[in-house]
Amino acid sequence: MADPLLYSFRRCPYAMRARLALRISGTTVEHREVVLRDKPPEMLEVSPKGTVPVLVLPDGMVLEESLDIMRWALARNDPEDWLERQDEALLAANDGPFKHHLDRYKYSTRYANVDALEHRAACSKLLMVLEERLSATRYLCGEQRGFADAAIFPFVRQFAHSDRAWFDAQPWPHLRAWLEGWKTSELFEAVMEKHERWRAN
Repeated sequence: MADPLLYSFRRCPYAMRARLALRISGTTVEHREVVLRDKPPEMLEVSPKGTVPVLVLPDGMVLEESLDIMRWALARNDPEDWLERQDEALLAANDGPFKHHLDRYKYSTRYANVDALEHRAACSKLLMVLEERLSATRYLCGEQRGFADAAIFPFVRQFAHSDRAWFDAQPWPHLRAWLEGWKTSELFEAVMEKHERWRAN
């Protein structure tokens, strides 16, 4: 049977978390690296909304949401029991208000009448929730890494890289240790392997 097709962009946090789950589950995919400003028509044909990741299964089913891709992969094989370590409230906060404020902090010039520092402050309140959680346990849902960690980590990484000196000066020692642990993990290094841009033929 043919491998699923994964349309991905290396630096996209949504694509990162999908790749993390696919990798830990041992799912082999045909990786198709895309350039978001020039998306391949083959991707747009199966997913007109034009965002990554997109996973096309051998039976033709298309998964267009990163969390759906994660859950699909882990339902097939979940060697570290990631699915047991989800937290719907944390995921909703990350994908909702945190992502909203992150975009307006990191890409403030793309929005009208936006104060980047106000949005950074709003992100910081949400990051304090993670810091408090990580001060009690090594990972967000206990002593082992899991779904919530993999789903949220790429967005915290993006926030931290916006102004690393400022981030490192904040009272978030447990969050920084957690972030560094993920960044230096063999798993993350594997899913950040560079791929040439995919083109048909």
